[in-house]
Amino acid sequence: MSFEEKLREFIERVKKTKDSIATEEATKTSIVMPFFQILGYDVFNPTEFIPEYTADVGIKKGEKVDYAILLNGELTLLIEAKSINEQLEKHDSQLFRYFGTTAAKFAILTNGLVYRFYSDLDEQNKMDSSPFFEINLLDISDSEIIELKKFCKENFDLSMILDTASELKYLGLIKKVLKDEFANPSDDFIRFILTQGVYDGMKTQNTVDKYRPTVKKSISQYINELVNDKIQNALKSDESFEPKAIQQFEEVDESALIASVSNIITTDEEIECFFIVKSILHNTVDLNRIGYKDTASYFSIIIDGKVTKWICRIFLKENTKYIIIPNGDANEKIVLDKLDDIYAYTDQLVARLNNLIG
Repeated sequence: MSFEEKLREFIERVKKTKDSIATEEATKTSIVMPFFQILGYDVFNPTEFIPEYTADVGIKKGEKVDYAILLNGELTLLIEAKSINEQLEKHDSQLFRYFGTTAAKFAILTNGLVYRFYSDLDEQNKMDSSPFFEINLLDISDSEIIELKKFCKENFDLSMILDTASELKYLGLIKKVLKDEFANPSDDFIRFILTQGVYDGMKTQNTVDKYRPTVKKSISQYINELVNDKIQNALKSDESFEPKAIQQFEEVDESALIASVSNIITTDEEIECFFIVKSILHNTVDLNRIGYKDTASYFSIIIDGKVTKWICRIFLKENTKYIIIPNGDANEKIVLDKLDDIYAYTDQLVARLNNLIG
């Protein structure tokens, strides 16, 4: 099983059990330690994964950080774990103290669900005030999984992580600023827009307030147009998406598609289908080549990241479930009573994959 599959399976278990976890110790044993096991660390080897690691701070002796990871005998990572019910904001100062007294280059603060990764990018041997990378297991993206994979024991490369950490940090901060400005433009942002040849008069507070709704509307329209362009380009590049085929498979209201595409949520059922298909094809191709593309109307399993090379498309609606596996010119709907029915079409899926990879 690949790292991605192990992680997704673990996340599903966390979703089911998180409400029954009440203490810090339960968080550590039920989530934190298994999480680092998935990253490849031997959490029961005290020479690699050390619990209650002593990190003396100044005149205070016996200060302990929850866990420390040693790689090749060198202290590499400090981990401070809190209860799943606690917010992390008030605990970074504690980790900050520990970081400065050790040789570790990375520190992680977690409550089991959220993991914040810190380093000393701004000033050597002094932990940065903000993390360079953060994930939430309940809302993790594919791109975040790729970055997280760098912290797997077998992939761990100190220089490579440090090289990308700075960019990750500022990408995250900039995206947050943009998200906040787009959702609720600040006075300074509106003034900046107005000075770009939009309004020549004085940018008084009344002027800013007057144009605020227009700026918000302009941002919304621009994003919708950008999404629409992406959809149209994808449709044009996907040879199977001729108008006739769209009507045959599903009647789609394009305006509804555009409105919803930015809020596409990949469901647990869709991920389960993805893993079923990968398990069927595991003897046919390197599983790292198999991915998926989620859209507002269907869930497509693809190879080599190309939407034109789709192995199958899965439609999961409230009252009906079906799969389409291309076979020559035929694109028959195969109704599924349950998701495990996909296994019955192993031969068709293997044949389709072999056709795609030649």
